[in-house]
Amino acid sequence: MAQFAEWWQTLPYNIDPSILRIGTFQLKYYGLMYIVAFSLTFYLLNKRLKKKEYELKPEILENYFFVVIIFVLIGGRLGYVLFYNFGYYLKNPLEIILPFRFKNGFEFTGIAGMSYHGALIAAFAGTYWFTKRNKLKFLEFTDFVAPAVPIGYTFGRLGNFMNGELYGRTTDSSIGMYFPLAGDEMLRHPSQLYEAAFEGIFIFIILWSLRNKKMPAGFFAGSYLLLYGIVRFIIEYFREPDEQLGFVFLNLSMGQVLCCIMILAGTALIIRGFIKKRKAA
Repeated sequence: MAQFAEWWQTLPYNIDPSILRIGTFQLKYYGLMYIVAFSLTFYLLNKRLKKKEYELKPEILENYFFVVIIFVLIGGRLGYVLFYNFGYYLKNPLEIILPFRFKNGFEFTGIAGMSYHGALIAAFAGTYWFTKRNKLKFLEFTDFVAPAVPIGYTFGRLGNFMNGELYGRTTDSSIGMYFPLAGDEMLRHPSQLYEAAFEGIFIFIILWSLRNKKMPAGFFAGSYLLLYGIVRFIIEYFREPDEQLGFVFLNLSMGQVLCCIMILAGTALIIRGFIKKRKAA
């Protein structure tokens, strides 16, 4: 048991986040996790189409993924800049879009820093634009997409874990791990794994099992917002706040503040759907 505990607690030290290194260039597992996430989500939605759970031409789904991936990547990046490190990027605007920096010589950095909430806002915006352009019903389409989203998100958090980033707060529990990027020798919660399990797998199981239930338009999109907001808000108590921000409001992290907005939006969307359904009855 002691041997397993030592293996578990030092696991982050034994994970190389890079698949390939050429000079300062690194190909990381984190990027690969994005590919896996989008591919698995597309597979699940395509499976729904084949089972006639939603009427849509397969080529329209393919076009949607092309659009939403662009929106998610741009939104995730801009969200990080605006929500988490605006002061720094205001002084270094080129680093918002360039995958390298010139301080102390040339250094390849990749596009470091993505915000889930920024990606979410952009995904909704891109979906709204796409549905209007293709004459689809926005809420019904988001309800079709929402149940498949959480399982893809799981892989994003696994990518964070492999990078050794977004680690948790210190703990005395044996479940803790030593993270090299923390710069100390203190056990910390593997909060990335908590998020992968609960924000990803747990929410996926709930929404996927209910996906064919007849619910008001907006129910599944609202439920995703509500469930994710609640789960992420709780897990943030185990996650180390961003160093440059700390706690931003009433001892809440930026992630928790944004999750409060998600909870309100999700609740409003669900209530709106049931009110419209009652009026139509």
